[in-house]
Amino acid sequence: MAKRTFFVSGTDTGVGKTIVTAAILEAAKTAGKRTLAMKPIASGCDSTPQGLRNEDALILQQAATETLPYDVVNPVALAPAIAPHVAAAQTGRLITASRLAGFCRGMQMRPADLLLIEGAGGWRVPLNDQELYSAVPRALGVPVILVVSLKLGSINHALLTAEAIHNDGLVLAGWVANHAGSESMSCEQETLSYLMAHLPAPCLGVLPWNENADIRALAGYIHTDTLFGS
Repeated sequence: MAKRTFFVSGTDTGVGKTIVTAAILEAAKTAGKRTLAMKPIASGCDSTPQGLRNEDALILQQAATETLPYDVVNPVALAPAIAPHVAAAQTGRLITASRLAGFCRGMQMRPADLLLIEGAGGWRVPLNDQELYSAVPRALGVPVILVVSLKLGSINHALLTAEAIHNDGLVLAGWVANHAGSESMSCEQETLSYLMAHLPAPCLGVLPWNENADIRALAGYIHTDTLFGS
């Protein structure tokens, strides 16, 4: 059984959740940990001879130390490159929180030191007309890692997301600041200082912009000691 499970969410879409998740996995691997990762639902999948494949899910499959079939890493693959609930509706599928939580519980039964579950978009992304994706980590009762993109508005987005996580009864275990683009942020250090003082969790790392998405290089900026309690 996975000893530690975290749900990875973001302040918005396009903030670099997958790169950050992969960097955490690589850092844990360097620390001698066995890791698992999954992206329960992914839209924007490409058609291949092996079936639908999502680029982010493939990155996670490669980054984990434990070898798993693709459909275990990404059990719900959707072709349309749009919001998951719309993509599901367009393909005639109904995605429920209980079903996704069931996939996650199955992954939790596999032996590992760390399991990271990557969400989609931000905290309040819809799954269907009645449920939000945040219902999945709530059902699992797992702590959350928040990816904060360093850009204008990041303080507001980060504090609102942290508040929503707390109001949902979950613990924010840590957050990672990420440069999701090559453009520098004005007053970046002031923003980081404010977030470090006001987010109710430790900063696990500040990742620089890396054009080639070099996971090994980015892993050097991640601090996993907080996640493993040592």
